[in-house]
Amino acid sequence: MVLQIHPSLEEARTVVTEDVNEKDGLSGQANFPCAYTAPRSKVNLGVMLGVFLPTIQHILGVTMFIRLAWVVGIAGIMDTMILLLLCCLCTLLTSISLSAVATNGIVESGGVYFMISRNLGAEFGSAVGILFYLANTVASSMYIIGGIEVMLLYIFPSLTIGGSDVHSDTGMWGMMSHNYRIYGSMLLLLEVIIVAMGVRFVQLLAPVSLFVVIVSILACFAGGIEKALHHSGQHVCMLNEQLLQSRIFFPHGTDLSTLCKRCVKSEDISDDFCNSTTASFCTHFTASTLTCANAFPGINAQTFYENMKRMYMDAGESYPDVAADDAGLEVSQDFHTSFFILLAIYFPAVTGIMTGTNMSGDLKDPQRSIPCGTIAATLTTSTIYYALALLFGASITGPVLRDKYGRSLDSSMIVALLSWPSPWVVIIGSFLSTFGAALQCLCSAPRLLQSIAKDDVIPALAPFSKVTGTNEPFFGLLMTALIAEFAILLGAVDKIAEVLDFFFLMCYAFVNLICALHSLLKVPNWRPRFRYYHWSLSLTGAALCFFIMFASHWQYALFSIILTFVIYKYVEWKGAKKEWGDGIRGLALSTAQYSLLKVEDKDPHPKNWRPQLLVLIYDTWSNGIIDKQNVNLIDLAGQLKAGRGLAIVIALIKGSVWNCSDRQKAEKVKEKIQHDMLRVHLRGFGKTLLYDEDQMDGCFTTLFQSIGIGGLKPNTVLMNWPEREEEKAVFAVELVEAVANDECIMLTKGITAFPSLSSDRLTGYIDIWWISHDGDLLMLTAFLLKQNKVWRGCKLRIFAIGEIPERNVELKEMLQKYIYMLRINATVFIVDDSVNQKDVSETSTGGDCSAAALMIATKEGKIDHKNQKLVKDAASENTEIQTETTFTRDNCSSLSKRHLSVYSQGEKEFHDDENWKMPSLGTIKRFNDVIVGNSKDSQLVLLSLPRPPISKRKILSHYMFYVDTLTLNLQRILFIGGSGKEVVTINS
Repeated sequence: MVLQIHPSLEEARTVVTEDVNEKDGLSGQANFPCAYTAPRSKVNLGVMLGVFLPTIQHILGVTMFIRLAWVVGIAGIMDTMILLLLCCLCTLLTSISLSAVATNGIVESGGVYFMISRNLGAEFGSAVGILFYLANTVASSMYIIGGIEVMLLYIFPSLTIGGSDVHSDTGMWGMMSHNYRIYGSMLLLLEVIIVAMGVRFVQLLAPVSLFVVIVSILACFAGGIEKALHHSGQHVCMLNEQLLQSRIFFPHGTDLSTLCKRCVKSEDISDDFCNSTTASFCTHFTASTLTCANAFPGINAQTFYENMKRMYMDAGESYPDVAADDAGLEVSQDFHTSFFILLAIYFPAVTGIMTGTNMSGDLKDPQRSIPCGTIAATLTTSTIYYALALLFGASITGPVLRDKYGRSLDSSMIVALLSWPSPWVVIIGSFLSTFGAALQCLCSAPRLLQSIAKDDVIPALAPFSKVTGTNEPFFGLLMTALIAEFAILLGAVDKIAEVLDFFFLMCYAFVNLICALHSLLKVPNWRPRFRYYHWSLSLTGAALCFFIMFASHWQYALFSIILTFVIYKYVEWKGAKKEWGDGIRGLALSTAQYSLLKVEDKDPHPKNWRPQLLVLIYDTWSNGIIDKQNVNLIDLAGQLKAGRGLAIVIALIKGSVWNCSDRQKAEKVKEKIQHDMLRVHLRGFGKTLLYDEDQMDGCFTTLFQSIGIGGLKPNTVLMNWPEREEEKAVFAVELVEAVANDECIMLTKGITAFPSLSSDRLTGYIDIWWISHDGDLLMLTAFLLKQNKVWRGCKLRIFAIGEIPERNVELKEMLQKYIYMLRINATVFIVDDSVNQKDVSETSTGGDCSAAALMIATKEGKIDHKNQKLVKDAASENTEIQTETTFTRDNCSSLSKRHLSVYSQGEKEFHDDENWKMPSLGTIKRFNDVIVGNSKDSQLVLLSLPRPPISKRKILSHYMFYVDTLTLNLQRILFIGGSGKEVVTINS
């Protein structure tokens, strides 16, 4: 049942009493379809069996037994404490963020995937969820191989196919690697059968294996105390400060208690050293002292102090800056070590904090169990790691700690020899730790896959959404087992595991980002029951995750991020659309609100001016021609998007908001607009406007005054010249109201001939007729069009009409200089004054701001210094160019008193239509002849929009006839009329 936005008391009570997994979600969440083949049966695990014990079992893996002592020996106790602090702090901060997110609403099956997808969106959730699934799946292979290694090296060496001699044959096709493949496949099959028996059976086994692991840890502490009291630790043979391998003194399998009897400089030993090594090392051996030292003195202050110093070494060194002999008689390091390399090696030991969260679908009360169990498990394991590190540093000598493979002790497990009463306690415990960790991975990974498949974000995963009657994702288990088997057969599990650690870190980072994001945005729905969180802790946790990733292996970190991005884009492209109210959208809204509040509600600086388009289209979409007009107008807006401005497309629909059919029609038209905008990659908003015929004026007045928010509002109206009689009345209102509201106007004529984005690229000319002060605006528009692939092949030509023939050359030079300063490539042509320039200027949107008038005013000093557009005389190279060059309509009015303007002198109010008069028909035809004679074959002609009257009657009776006559025999025309606020500067 879905809880409605305004539920009744009975509805709310019903939702609360229902099984959480039976319902679809709460208010504001998605309604998820059920993908189950049978009724679900929850296991209802509690904090202990459901979260705490499984998480501890997953974290306390074999790395703790075989690598922690070596890390202490190499890094020293102090650096190890810092290393553990980074690892444990990362997981603790993530656990805190996880607890906050998990208690902010119902957590269904899928755990961490569910939380990320519902908070950061389906794309991020799927990307991180798939990586986390792969990490858990292949981690099970890593644990299984680790268990087989413990079994064949320490428990049952006789089971090794090929005998113990092949233990070191670990190449890709080595015999020991084949042993790992064979026995690993068998152990994987056994674990899959156990997991298939059900999660409750697995969790009942968890305390048993975990009990043995805890006993193993306690045995280590007991051994440290016992050896300090009785001095019964195993001894090793050393040459001065260098540790020697035991194989020098006796064959493999010999009792280690006899080592001291053989650690003497006998003739046989001396011959082995001098015959197998270089002369310099033979001399070194002869001059050095061979001693049998206690490797496990037990807990004591001297050993603790000696192990404080760091001992980072390069490959092949037996001591810092001391190379080992070539024959391998000394214990040496097999690769270069540093703090961050050790960090990368040991970090897998602290992963697994999400184990209980991944079992969320089987928890009785996830909101209680996840915080308590996860944080308790994290603190418990962190305490264990710190205690063991201090124990090893105080109980085992440094050279033996650095013996990673136990070569000085007949390849024995170092930590096992410390334990009491028997090394077998730790050996069995380490094997069971790998067995239990693999079980937890195989148990949680299929549930993660089933959750991703159930949400149907990736259609290919649909078969894995089904579960059995006992809520077991059997198909997901089979897929998980198949991937794990492939990883085992591949052989390079250690290399794969290094990359998978970064997948875990990516998941942890996103959980921290979720908590920080919601805490900072303070969204009303962010009300977690877990109160002990803070956004600063979450950001620290996320930063720590990325720091560990890049500090360890930046190549793997980049690979993980790129893979996450690839999966994100794939889900965005192929996945189903889900509206889950994600935090990314909330962040976008908050950022937009902040930016809008920072942008002042006033005209932008000339440098920042760009066309913010308001595209007006008509409502008729059934007629093919009209449909093409609307589509081509949207295409043209898409071709102008190089301006990077706002785009709002509004369809004008005649109808009433009270009429249901009109509103349905408006909704369909809106969908069509949004589809066309998406097709041409025009980013913006598609809307519809319903208007009554008797309210037309008020509708458009309100539209132009109210559209936009703050400083982000349209400044340019893109509209089409009406072709049908019923459109002309609407066009007249649009034009008058746009002019009245100081909007820049772009008016297309012949829109059906304009190219679409899918058209072939045009070649030829784009002609600009500079008649009024809008010439620079026309050039900017042509420049923006040329950035699009459709118009890129066209060349710009600028035509200006010369009033004074003897100054035409000078006029051309000045225009070329001005265009050069605008950084626009165009060719300038001066047309003889075959048509009266005064008549042409009278019809423009401003006064006489033509190219000729501009030149004359500049030469005569009639443009004041502040607003001068061109102060550099073409004839003088020493004149300095003014850096602040703006030119507005107010300046235009003062240039020449011979020409009329839409504004009266000193006022910005419209006057009666007596100020507007249509030029004579002969003048219009002569001007048309001039344009056609020069631009008939051009791909596009840009003209200044003739100044319209303010009377709709005069627009319909005179103005439209005038414009039609002016544009006869021209294919594509784009009129541009500035409001006087648009400026194009020569500034950078």
